[in-house]
Amino acid sequence: MAISIHTPLTEEVVRNLKAGEEVLISGILYTLRDAAHKRLIRCLDEGIPLPFDLAGQVIYYVGPCPAPPGKIIGSAGPTTSGRMDAYAPRLLDLGLKGMIGKGQRNEIVISAMKRNNAVYFGAIGGAAALIARSVLEEEVIAFPELGTEAVRRLLVRDFPAFVVIDAEGNDFYETGREAASAQLRQKGSP
Repeated sequence: MAISIHTPLTEEVVRNLKAGEEVLISGILYTLRDAAHKRLIRCLDEGIPLPFDLAGQVIYYVGPCPAPPGKIIGSAGPTTSGRMDAYAPRLLDLGLKGMIGKGQRNEIVISAMKRNNAVYFGAIGGAAALIARSVLEEEVIAFPELGTEAVRRLLVRDFPAFVVIDAEGNDFYETGREAASAQLRQKGSP
């Protein structure tokens, strides 16, 4: 059964999430991809205030498609998280508590997550239209010239995800693979 959580994430909520658990996220998510991450880092380097406070927030790695008539947002499937690995540790050190994407993270990001009590969620690739249904409001809040990669503030209800890497560094990609292999061995499969 999925666990309902709300943003901004508290230390206690993050600490209690475990790799492999299904979650339904409600509250505010911020969308950032490569170009927006570069801009945030440039802001930090130049002492320019960020467009939103990172404390307790969750970033969704997505560049949503334009909204069709009558819809709030277009398809909003996750992008590959590894492209943000160069930027994530610095944002985690500033209070970011969650990231949503697809794919594995490097050891430097996982170390920063453990140091900062943060979590990495996986969204299901190929479920972009379903994910878009959880978006109640969408607003571009920074870097509109980046088009689909602009920073957006999304209000979501029951955004479906699962905990891929928890705050202790447990990685569901690893433990899930090990559990599946063990089950196959028990059933006598090669």
